[in-house]
Amino acid sequence: MLGIIVYSYDNFDSRFLLFALTAFGIGFLAEYIGVHTGWLFGHYQYGSTLGIKLFEIPLMIGVNWFLLIYAAGVILQRSRLQNTWVRIFTGSMVLTLLDVLIEPIAIHFDYWHWLDAGVPFKNYVCWFALSALLLFIFEQFKFKRQAIVGPALLIAQFIFFAVLNLMY
Repeated sequence: MLGIIVYSYDNFDSRFLLFALTAFGIGFLAEYIGVHTGWLFGHYQYGSTLGIKLFEIPLMIGVNWFLLIYAAGVILQRSRLQNTWVRIFTGSMVLTLLDVLIEPIAIHFDYWHWLDAGVPFKNYVCWFALSALLLFIFEQFKFKRQAIVGPALLIAQFIFFAVLNLMY
């Protein structure tokens, strides 16, 4: 997915790379704080499914934060929503809803597991807040309108996790 997004980006430049690294870094840092303190998201640990880890956090998590924010940012950029704050709020709600679909599957396939019983409510609050922060940053870059690849990626994520939830 990362390769497709990078390939489809119109006029790949340092601004796009800076945004990607910023989203990756902030997402990874938030996950680091979450895993090592429980302050964000709750008390959880990553399993082995997501691959190579740095400081007990899979590198793929930073990539995933970038992909989700970029996809949501582009879909909202393509929407009729003119107000930046409405786009940020809407995108944060959409991404939090996606997390609701991801959580049962993530637990089932050992992406991560919660150390307390069940998914804490603050996980969703923090997903919303982190999504809002990263979407705010996306808005600051004022990227020109991009191809439909980002929105297609986000829709595919919803379908993928919805189908898996029906199966498990």
